[in-house]
Amino acid sequence: MSSDTLPAWLDLLDWRREASALYARVRQELPRGPQAAHHLWQAGRNALFRDHPQSPLNVEARAGFRELPCWPYDPALAFHAQVDTSGPQERLTVPSSTGQDMPLVRFGRVELPVGTLDVYWIDVYGGGVFLPFRDATGGQESYGGGRYLLDTAKSADLGRTPSGELVLDFNFAYHPSCFYDPRWSCPLAQPQNVLGMPVRAGERAL
Repeated sequence: MSSDTLPAWLDLLDWRREASALYARVRQELPRGPQAAHHLWQAGRNALFRDHPQSPLNVEARAGFRELPCWPYDPALAFHAQVDTSGPQERLTVPSSTGQDMPLVRFGRVELPVGTLDVYWIDVYGGGVFLPFRDATGGQESYGGGRYLLDTAKSADLGRTPSGELVLDFNFAYHPSCFYDPRWSCPLAQPQNVLGMPVRAGERAL
């Protein structure tokens, strides 16, 4: 590794530290007040996108950046769900936004009032639990490739309840980096994770 590449790796390390610390603060705040936790999350995401050298925004877009657009917090789209792991696991290779293959293991599913979503393990070094989705706003009000509800490889995790249910709050759904700049490679939501209804919560396109 040349010395020229080292700062970028250290910047990425710092981004992940900052993201992890942000979600830790959000998890701490959620029981006290979901809307306050949501404001904290928005402010933290905006600061990272605006100021961090590993921002998904390119330099030109960063110069005029103000904030990531979000729908108002909707408590009706915040859920707790047990992961059903009774079905068979399935290994998949799914395309990313740049055409690169991403190995996943579909190991469970969650039943939510808005529909059923498969839950994946990212089957690479380090791994992580991954829950992408696309809804009826996709391609117009949100990214056509879907948004992410849970991605523990990137510290995007709202935690679990004392009984082991996942905290799945669509108000914290966010766009993958490839939505902001095509140089990033992001796995896309698979057909089984497409919801027929619009989910107007979390980050939006406009």
